[in-house]
Amino acid sequence: MPQVVQSGCRLNYRVDGDPRGEPLLFSNSLGTTHELWRPQVEALSSSFRIIRYDTRGHGASDAPRGEYTIEQLGLDAIAILDAVGVERAHVCGLSLGGLTAMWLGVNAPERVRSLTLSSTAARIGSISMWTERIADVNANGVASLADAAMGRWFTAGYRAAHADVVSVYHRMLGATPADGYVGCCAAIRDADLREAIKSVAVPTLVIAGREDPVTPPSDAEDMRARIDGARVEILNAAHIANVEQAQTYNDLLSSFIAKHSRSMNG
Repeated sequence: MPQVVQSGCRLNYRVDGDPRGEPLLFSNSLGTTHELWRPQVEALSSSFRIIRYDTRGHGASDAPRGEYTIEQLGLDAIAILDAVGVERAHVCGLSLGGLTAMWLGVNAPERVRSLTLSSTAARIGSISMWTERIADVNANGVASLADAAMGRWFTAGYRAAHADVVSVYHRMLGATPADGYVGCCAAIRDADLREAIKSVAVPTLVIAGREDPVTPPSDAEDMRARIDGARVEILNAAHIANVEQAQTYNDLLSSFIAKHSRSMNG
């Protein structure tokens, strides 16, 4: 897979789908990789030019030691767009990736055609929660979090019916470099975009899981109240809604992008 270097950090990315299709940039969540979006690639690659990458500190991207910022992660996303020669893309992010997408909508609106904010919030959790998480990972490693995380990522019914899928994400989280996980925890801890997103002026779709304990539907409603014209959809899922309700998610995403495509809007 190709890589691009941004501020000394190598970022791993991949492009799939129709080279003439609408560019669609996916940004993954904390503890996952670009493979988070496999259900979307399988369903949408015939229609879109799909760009995925491993967020700094994850997958095959570098994991520099130290704290990251949401600005760094946003600039990384811009570097990916530059590397593939895309001026404007539809941007879809989940959780941490949603924060990155929001940062782009606020700070680089000229690079964004639309935003899809999935299982995220303009302020995720609390400073104390992320400080404790960082201490836990530094003491015990990322793999120690995996069992409990699956209970937040997927509903009990989905875990029982799709143990094979859940095991993929369990391994994915456990394989995340500790430095990368901690660096991104710091970015989430320090990111508060609640006031900033009031300036977002691109079409925005917010997708939340009804049973998501991390970023519940109330967070989606808060973003809708702050972003002019934003639309909210609630799915019967926990945190990783794009996997648990893949077909519904894909239908929502594809129809939303089609409504705001270049062919419709110039």
